Amino acid sequence: MKAENRRSLRLLVTGGGTGGHTYPALTTVGAVREQAAARGLDLDVLWVGTASGLEARIAAENGIPFRAIKAGKLRRSPNMRELLTNLADMFRIPVGVLQAFGVAARYRPDVVLSTGGYVCVPLGLAARALGRPLVMHEQITSLGLANRILSRFATRVALTHPSSIEHLPASARGRAVVTGNPVRTHLLHGDAASARRHFGLSPELPLIYVTGGAQGSRQINTMVEAILPSLLTRAQVLHQCGPDWIAQLTRAADGLPAELRQRYQPVPYVGDELADVFAATDIVISRSGAGTIAELTAVGKPSVLIPLVPSAGDEQRQNARYLVESGAARALLENGPRADQLLVELDVLLGDQAARAHMAAAARSLSRVDAAGVLAKVILEEVHVTDLT
Repeated sequence: MKAENRRSLRLLVTGGGTGGHTYPALTTVGAVREQAAARGLDLDVLWVGTASGLEARIAAENGIPFRAIKAGKLRRSPNMRELLTNLADMFRIPVGVLQAFGVAARYRPDVVLSTGGYVCVPLGLAARALGRPLVMHEQITSLGLANRILSRFATRVALTHPSSIEHLPASARGRAVVTGNPVRTHLLHGDAASARRHFGLSPELPLIYVTGGAQGSRQINTMVEAILPSLLTRAQVLHQCGPDWIAQLTRAADGLPAELRQRYQPVPYVGDELADVFAATDIVISRSGAGTIAELTAVGKPSVLIPLVPSAGDEQRQNARYLVESGAARALLENGPRADQLLVELDVLLGDQAARAHMAAAARSLSRVDAAGVLAKVILEEVHVTDLT
């Protein structure tokens, strides 16, 4: 197709608040761009979210135009403090709805992708009111409140897990398709040697990578700190602890015996190096959110999971149990797990390389590395050819 005859496909993306909503959207945008180009189409993207959400930063870092709107979150079981927040959010909701209709009407998207978070509701409703196709993607097994609302209006409902179909309203089940959860493709192509050079790691010792998310986890951080003197006699640890914890854990590192100090590397955040870190890692200690599970299975890493309890619908514990039953992970599923329990689980894996290899293979068998491509195909199927002429 000649350049002057190329048509731009307008994709409006909405979703965010957390990495679990944001990164699948970003990965899918890339897959849509590739598939659109193969059809002779340029891709024009507008991401709509909240100014304070992770999506604003991620869109800017990736050169995607971004529009912020107001959004309110209604908490279904609020405490007294959250009741006041609910009242404030009730005033934001109608403003956000008006803003959403204005953005959608001006942009006139060919298709809308919603990946979850309360900011999606006004955009999704605006899209359908304007007659635009809406593809909704759900990362977790049980639907979040926003997606439960949008599933009634979406033209296609994309799911990570087949079991999620039973959580849909009956009227939406015929529009459901299981795509898996998109994972950032660069995570699949890490260089272990690069990670070792960057963080000063030894190729001779097993590497344990600890992460509790971008901000870190108090529970995981304190448990790991408590077992360092014993754990470091058998392994080295790269600990992504979050910016609020780096000072405390650096002091903990400085207090270790000299022969162990170099085996422990606390860092506030792991960014572009994550693919290399995964490639070098033997065992991961982490939460068990939907995005984390998708990444661990895609890269095929044994893990010891410490679910966030409580989480919506007890989702994290369900995710962890699924990996454990599949032979892909070990987990501390009880409320209030102890540091010594974590050490026991790690000792089992550190002492059995064959068990780690078996868990890695089991994890890979659960992955859907083609999820972004499958979801992109679903999105493009919703675009009417006549709209692009």
